[in-house]
Amino acid sequence: MSKTKKILFIITQSEMGGAQRFLYNFLSRIHGRYDILVAIGSDGDKELAVKVKNLGIKTTELIHLRRSISPLNDIRACFEIRDLIKSFKPDDLFLLSSKAGFVSSLATALLRYHPNRLRVIYRIGGWTFNDPWHPAKKQLWLNLERLSAKWKDIIIVNNRHDLEQAQKLGIKPRKGIVLIHNGLDLNKIDFLPRDEARIKIYEKISRSSGKIFQANIIIGAISNLYPTKGIRTLVETAEYFKNNENVAFIVIGEGEERKNLESLIVSRKLQHKVFLLGRIPEAHKFLSAFDLFVLPSVKEGFPWALIEAMAAKIPVIATRVGAVPEIINDGKNGFIVEPNNPPQLAAKIKEVLTSDHLYKEFSIQGHQTVLFNFSEDKMVKEIEALL
Repeated sequence: MSKTKKILFIITQSEMGGAQRFLYNFLSRIHGRYDILVAIGSDGDKELAVKVKNLGIKTTELIHLRRSISPLNDIRACFEIRDLIKSFKPDDLFLLSSKAGFVSSLATALLRYHPNRLRVIYRIGGWTFNDPWHPAKKQLWLNLERLSAKWKDIIIVNNRHDLEQAQKLGIKPRKGIVLIHNGLDLNKIDFLPRDEARIKIYEKISRSSGKIFQANIIIGAISNLYPTKGIRTLVETAEYFKNNENVAFIVIGEGEERKNLESLIVSRKLQHKVFLLGRIPEAHKFLSAFDLFVLPSVKEGFPWALIEAMAAKIPVIATRVGAVPEIINDGKNGFIVEPNNPPQLAAKIKEVLTSDHLYKEFSIQGHQTVLFNFSEDKMVKEIEALL
């Protein structure tokens, strides 16, 4: 009787961003077939840890693994992970996110494992060196990815842009780079009835603003409030609708940019127009409240929220980053705009809202795109083949 394969998953943060969403969906499909341990860094609101435990999967916290660069903590995390590998003795090490990817693969280099004994798989949801950072920081992360690639067997990317960029920049793991798109199971994903979702959104806005919410057209985004997500562009776009009381912009999500965004909203006198609702559990359920979904990112891998909106039959507009051109056929199932371009984004929003034909076509074609091109079954099958 062959023994059950042991897999150690390591991820940097516990809040539900894209990498965490992928990991949870993947684990929900494969648990029971493998002996799994999930190690999670100490940053975040612990939502991922709770959800994974609810699947009946063992978890552990890596005290020193954190998102920000800290040489002392990073060295401690490296040895913390090395000790965990030695005690759990996994067959496969599955790494998610840039920080976990570098520190954990470095930990394997400190072990006396033969490469055939411990296989290292690294899934990246978007190269960190594409973030809107100082050039020196970008170069640092590029160097770290190049260096650590030789400690990894396989790197999984979720969009063609990242694949081609890795090939061009010389990021070369031992066995190669594989492109596997994200996928959804449309039979499992659920949305609130539109009226119920809108009532709950209206209540949240009214409580936070102290005023009765009156707009009947909601332009929405579901996004962590990080610089890479381009929410500043969405706020600036709202200025083009300043005198239209029927249109409001809402963002579901939380993050380090909140104070800056709140200051921008006040400075542009958009308190009646743009609302930051904070983190809402299972935020995708509220997509049915939106009339239009906007992804204004300056950097992405393969955005879950975008295909969730398309699955909900909500028309979408997204920036030309990451996998977006692989998801949206511009003008057919949504619009693509350039990053950091509020006038262009505002024009496309107006075009969708004033055209019944476009609105219906984007809704139908978007749903069909997810159904036929981005299924969870396909994603899971392709990744499991690598284990």
